[in-house]
Amino acid sequence: MVKTSSLTYAYGDGQEMVFPDIDLSPGQHLLIIGPSGIGKTTLLYLMAGLLPPLKGNVAIDGKELDSLSRREMDKFRGEQIGLIFQQYHFIKSLNVQDNLLLRQSVLKDPIDKQRRLQLTKRLGLSEYLDKKVTELSQGQQQRLSIALGLIHRPKIILADEPTSNLDDMNCVKVINLLKEEAEICKSSLVIITHDLRVMSHFQNRVEL
Repeated sequence: MVKTSSLTYAYGDGQEMVFPDIDLSPGQHLLIIGPSGIGKTTLLYLMAGLLPPLKGNVAIDGKELDSLSRREMDKFRGEQIGLIFQQYHFIKSLNVQDNLLLRQSVLKDPIDKQRRLQLTKRLGLSEYLDKKVTELSQGQQQRLSIALGLIHRPKIILADEPTSNLDDMNCVKVINLLKEEAEICKSSLVIITHDLRVMSHFQNRVEL
């Protein structure tokens, strides 16, 4: 499902970051851990096709990302990849429900109201559907970000620090939800984090 080979990236300072190879089967989970600044988010962006590697390649579901045009990559990412960013990407003028509706509207399939209601209930957002995202707490915004990343049943879920703003109880809930959703959708799940609370929930780990 997800395979990286000899991935290397460099920012403006020219210093190269070399990442370990990853080979995940459908439904397999992976935790990528390491301190801040080590390159975890860079690796996630490479896997999502948001950054072009200096060397190496990424393949998802047998499709090499460097073979896709920018338009094809945007379409592929929107349909097949569930991205949960550390920095939230919302339309601030819209409420919670309309942010989710907007995400669903870009897909080919008819809008699945039941999926939206089910997911927001599991994430504890049902009573906030009519609230503007600016009225949500930081933890609620993080859970909305997770809902936006999962609503389309992606083949691969890439989560950047999904528990960083959550208390212990909601941390466990979110990790369990991500694992359950990956199992339901037969998705590969990749979480990058420096949150040590998450480590006990994953046996398959890579340390940067």
